[in-house]
Amino acid sequence: MNSFSYDLHIHSCLSPCGDDDMTPANIAGMASVKGLSVIALTDHNTARNCPAAAAYAAAFGITFIPGMELTTSEEVHALCLFPVLERALAFDSYVHERIQPVTNRPEIFGHQIIMDEEDNPSGEEPLLLINATSISFDELTPLTSSFGGIMIPAHIDKSSNSLLSNLGSVPPDSRFTCAEISDPSKWEQLKKQNSYLESCRFICDSDAHYLADIHEPQYFLHAEANTPSAILHALDPVNFPSDDQHRVTE
Repeated sequence: MNSFSYDLHIHSCLSPCGDDDMTPANIAGMASVKGLSVIALTDHNTARNCPAAAAYAAAFGITFIPGMELTTSEEVHALCLFPVLERALAFDSYVHERIQPVTNRPEIFGHQIIMDEEDNPSGEEPLLLINATSISFDELTPLTSSFGGIMIPAHIDKSSNSLLSNLGSVPPDSRFTCAEISDPSKWEQLKKQNSYLESCRFICDSDAHYLADIHEPQYFLHAEANTPSAILHALDPVNFPSDDQHRVTE
């Protein structure tokens, strides 16, 4: 096993709450400056800045995992991570049809800027991306798996938009095996309060909306290799069994 520094929860300028300086090139550049090995781009309910982010991460020698931070119908936030762009973008198309048809108001919520691979704006998403989708938490793990990815409940220790704050507890038929927390010191207490978490691992990410918030190399995960498939397998070996079984070309 090898050890890799990571930050798997980063927002770009496509998230309305993301700073306009959070372009794919700037994100990859800052991750490189900080010395991260693995990053994921997880905009709200979309993966459309992932192609540009993947190109810049590759240029900096950083392993890139395409994804999104999906908002369920219960307004629970969850990271959905994929081994290749094609699967993330197919999931994006599925999710986009299930976003509430509310038009974004940039003067209130912020711009939602789509960037091309030259790091130039190519358009803006008209629908407000921070709204809930029609996808429930119960269906999210099998749904993400059907697109070849994994689901990780986001910042479960937070008082809003988290699995525990919005649902009160972990549903007994849940299938996830990894959860994200903002404060690792809370993990033991969370496990005592929720027996389901006893068999889970956790990750700690920045949830960065500004370049300075991207994590330093302070958290590490152990994987066989620094490929997206190996990283996803290390995070959730149950729902993402192995490179061989998925046979993903990276």
